Amino acid sequence: MKRWLFAGFRSLVVMGAIGILLLGGPLVMLAGPSIDLDSHWSTADRSAAGLAPLPEQAREAIVQVYAARAFNWRGAFGVHTWIATKPQDATFYHVYEVTRWRGTVHSSRQRNPDRAWYGNPPQLLADYRGAAATQLIASIAEAVAAYPRAGEYRIWPGPNSNTFTAWVIRQAPGLRVHFPPTAIGKDYLLDGWTAETPSESGYQISLAGLFGILVAGDEGIEVNLLGLVFGIDYAAPALKLPGIGRLGVGASVLGRSADDERPEIVLSR
Repeated sequence: MKRWLFAGFRSLVVMGAIGILLLGGPLVMLAGPSIDLDSHWSTADRSAAGLAPLPEQAREAIVQVYAARAFNWRGAFGVHTWIATKPQDATFYHVYEVTRWRGTVHSSRQRNPDRAWYGNPPQLLADYRGAAATQLIASIAEAVAAYPRAGEYRIWPGPNSNTFTAWVIRQAPGLRVHFPPTAIGKDYLLDGWTAETPSESGYQISLAGLFGILVAGDEGIEVNLLGLVFGIDYAAPALKLPGIGRLGVGASVLGRSADDERPEIVLSR
């Protein structure tokens, strides 16, 4: 009897430790000022952050990838991501994303693709310009049209908005993106259980977006446990924790400048 009681107590301790490990970060975020639980989506800030050039001021082709904390309590766990493209001389951006309320791929024409995501400021993940962007735009449009889960959305573990963005990026050679560890769903693979990372600097294994490991030059090492990511980044030294995201040096914005024929350069944030 004592042995059974001890084994049961030990199991409870282990389960409690795992729960704290997984939910500690999101609870810290909920307790802090960065997660707004009171505002209504209809009145939340949607102003531009000034990260995207105005179309009338930038003739060059542009491709950008963004992330922002999700609205309300979801922001304590993760971010929403989207892709913006502007062909040369275009007067607007195409914004590609999947949202929970639409439940399918949505393409919109916007003057400002860098708007806040319902109160949460956007973070620029990748920025491609000129000839490099022109080459990517056609591949992105083809990938968006071919997205195999266009009518399906599941907030956890996927497929969701981040699953869509990561899948499109993997279908567009040369489009390298270093996702935040809080992009839940980025590791939900649609074409098997192994894949090249979105940064094109390593590989990952993932089982239904719930368990997996990623090793890459840009991302470092990431372990996916129930969709939440723990890891360490060596290129830009930082710890990666569920809910909190990065603790340390900020990740670089990957991209290529106009008509640059050299290897891809890194644009620091």
